[in-house]
Amino acid sequence: MSTVVLVRHGRTTANASGVLAGWSEGVGLDDTGRAQAVATGARLAGVPLAAAVVSPLQRCQETADALLAGREVPRRDDARLGECGYGDWTGKELKVLAKDPLWKVVQDHPSGMRFPGGESLLEVQTRAVTAVRETGAALPDDAVWLAVSHGDVIKAVLADALGMHLDAFQRIVVDPCSVSVVRYTSTRPFVLRMNDAGPDLSWLAPPARKRRSRRSAASSADAVVGGGSGPA
Repeated sequence: MSTVVLVRHGRTTANASGVLAGWSEGVGLDDTGRAQAVATGARLAGVPLAAAVVSPLQRCQETADALLAGREVPRRDDARLGECGYGDWTGKELKVLAKDPLWKVVQDHPSGMRFPGGESLLEVQTRAVTAVRETGAALPDDAVWLAVSHGDVIKAVLADALGMHLDAFQRIVVDPCSVSVVRYTSTRPFVLRMNDAGPDLSWLAPPARKRRSRRSAASSADAVVGGGSGPA
């Protein structure tokens, strides 16, 4: 399968004010978020993207606009990459929600958490992982594609790729406009980056096509014993 570049949207007005935006309308990037998205777009400039799949929410749409500015990349929306349905928690301040008894469930037992009037985190993980795997399976094996989504959604996808139980996903940090990269193979996913805000990502560009033996094609799904030499 292919390689997905998971980008969280840039910082929003809700992030800056400590509000859980959820599926609220009209939540866009603030000045910092717009600058983050432009900078991340520059990091991705050397990566030939086969496709872009974006959460339908405004903050992700604005981020994708900046990431793909000046590029012709097939793009579509997918609600399965949309934010968690926080239900009655939507629009409330995090400092208020932290006093709710369910806050401890979110922190310590997220697989058992269903937000009042909303989704369970397990449902979020199921839909997001399905979207990522289905999209990747429809692309060439050496394709690199972009998914623009939300913090908890990306954390859930990474937990699946790492073989972690959802109850451990709070150990993962996904900052605004950070980049996480997962390469899927017929055997297992390889997590290449998490919460990355470093230099350009041109190393993700697939190498020039050349004829490969059956063994070399199969070995691309093997883990490198000893750790390997890293990207060229």
